[in-house]
Amino acid sequence: MKVAVVDYGMGNLHSVLKSVQAAQSLSGKTAEIYLTDRPEDVSAADKIIFPGQGAMPDCMAALRKSGLGEAVADGLENKPFFGICVGAQLLFEHSEEGDTAGLGRFKGRVKRFLPNQTDAQGNRLKVPHMGWNTVRQTRPHPLFKDIAPNSRFYFVHSYYFAPEDPDVVLGTSEYPHEFACIVGKDNVFATQFHTEKSHDAGLLLLRNFLDWNGG
Repeated sequence: MKVAVVDYGMGNLHSVLKSVQAAQSLSGKTAEIYLTDRPEDVSAADKIIFPGQGAMPDCMAALRKSGLGEAVADGLENKPFFGICVGAQLLFEHSEEGDTAGLGRFKGRVKRFLPNQTDAQGNRLKVPHMGWNTVRQTRPHPLFKDIAPNSRFYFVHSYYFAPEDPDVVLGTSEYPHEFACIVGKDNVFATQFHTEKSHDAGLLLLRNFLDWNGG
């Protein structure tokens, strides 16, 4: 099994790669896991992980310039695909960040958190949303195996996705209002939070992805 971690020139790439390699030791699966910026290597992979960090306009521009965009889009059609943070946001049709078109795998938009919001105690909430937050699983999925309900994951983001189809929402969090933070359908699974920064729960998600056939 070949697992490609897509290197589009930005993001927490080596940390993601190390996390996937650590998850492999939990899985027991034999896999060749590699970081690549070559479209042909992405096309040759059995599974694709697209990590994300930075701005969505820069990410989409890098995909176009490198030629990776077509290989990633092809993989979205029929290979197990895991998108992380901006790698999840780009699956939607449009982002308010830089008025940027995404890949359109899911209908919906990526929106910016409103400024000057407060929590239940009246404390002002900063943007970006940064730190640990509880994630509620909204429907069963194979990637949730051994992950307790209401586990906490690590977030760093100023924008969040707003899917049009509620059936693609697999998990939600709150800041201060509820927002989708895990989406998926068929062979695609994506998280707004960073699995590579989410300790045991993040490793379990990646382990379950390595074990998943995409169905």
